[in-house]
This record gives sequence, structure tokens and C-alpha cells, in this order.
Amino acid sequence: MAKEVDPCDHSEVVDAGCVRAVLAELVLTFVFVFTGVAATMAAGVPEVAGAAMPMAALAGVAIATALAAGVLVTAGFHVSGGHLNPAVTVALLARGHITAFRSALYVAAQLLASSLACILLRYLTGGMATPVHTLGSGIGPMQGLVMEIILTFSLLFVVYATILDPRSSVPGFGPLLTGLIVGANTIAGGNFSGASMNPARSFGPALATGVWTHHWIYWLGPLIGGPLAGLVYESLFLVKRTHEPLLDNSF
Repeated sequence: MAKEVDPCDHSEVVDAGCVRAVLAELVLTFVFVFTGVAATMAAGVPEVAGAAMPMAALAGVAIATALAAGVLVTAGFHVSGGHLNPAVTVALLARGHITAFRSALYVAAQLLASSLACILLRYLTGGMATPVHTLGSGIGPMQGLVMEIILTFSLLFVVYATILDPRSSVPGFGPLLTGLIVGANTIAGGNFSGASMNPARSFGPALATGVWTHHWIYWLGPLIGGPLAGLVYESLFLVKRTHEPLLDNSF
């Protein structure tokens, strides 16, 4: 029988496995954001806010982001589940795959890691402008919000289909396939909404630069799209619904 997760299991605070998992999220998210932001800086930030990034540069950023996501999720999967993203954490919380207590620790670690990565990058690049997620020219807040909802929906749908669904024929490749959808979405939405799909990825650059324009979109969109994907997949496509967490309650 599937086990229901206690949403408020505060005993985890003294669990060594929980501590390792939170530290893993801190390290993995730091490396992910550092790589993604550094790749965007190297590609060249458009001088005009909202201007489209050349497709070749955007493709380079997408490849770097996809590789970082796929490899780092794989590297951390057996320790923390390799979330690297508050939208993933909240989506799994909403469907009972992780406790509320641990999810709060994960999100705090992810935001701290992103902030440290972006602050360090500003130092290492001599104060070079840190690219902040912004809406493309002609894209309104509601359009950007819907774009982020759809992109994050597709990300979590892939997570459910390739990792969480026990019927998946490619469970070992799930993290790498997750990286591929992140890359594809970056190309598809990068010049429209920024294709964040990850509140932590947007938070660090905003904190480092003090630019918070339309920042709410990069929280609300992913935090709607992620849980919605979980609801749709478990309701329509998961034959035998389970609330048993991955890795036997280890994250």
C-alpha cells in the first residue's frame, strides 16, 4: 500500500538524511544558477530592456541550462531528489510527495543558493550586469504569466511522466529528459517571458541587481503551472495513484 506523507513532520529537523538533502539542494541550486546566469552573461545581455536575444545566443544559453539541469538533477537525485526549483518542490508538496517542513527548508536553501551564486558572479565579473528575467517587447504581464504557467506545466509534466510514474519505461533517464525540456522551453519562451520556470532562478538576479520589475510573474506562474501539472497527471494519466515519496521518504 502507498504511504501518505505527514505534511508537518518536524522530526526531520534532527534527521541526518534531511540535513544532507537540504545541503544538497543548496549546493546543486548554487551550481545550476551560477552556470545558467554565467552562460547568459557570456551570451551578452541586450542593451535595451525587453529586446530579443539573437537565436544563436539563446540556443547557447538553452544548451548550457539543459546540460546543467539534467546533470545536476541526476547528481542529486539519490540525495535530495534534485529539485533545484521551488516550483518542483511545491508541486510535489501539493500532491503529497514531500512534507511541508522539508519543502520549506528546500525552498529556503534554493533561494539562498541562487542569491549567493549571483552575488559571487557580480564579483567575479567585475560588476558586469546580471541578466534579470524580464518580459519581451510587446509582452504584457498577463501574457508573460500564462507563458510561465505553460512552460512550468510542461516541465512538471515531464517530471511526473519520466520520474514519478512507476510505469515509466525510462526512470533512469528521467532527470536527463527533464534537462532537455528545460532547454527546449528556454528556446521557446526565452524571448517572450524569459522562460524562468523557476522562482529561485529569477530571485537571485533580482536580489543582486535590485531590479524587481514584474518579479511576481516568476513566482506566480511557476507555482500555478507546477501543481497544475501534478493534478492533471495524477488525475488523468496515473493508473494507480500513489502518495509515496520518491527515495522512500528520503527527501
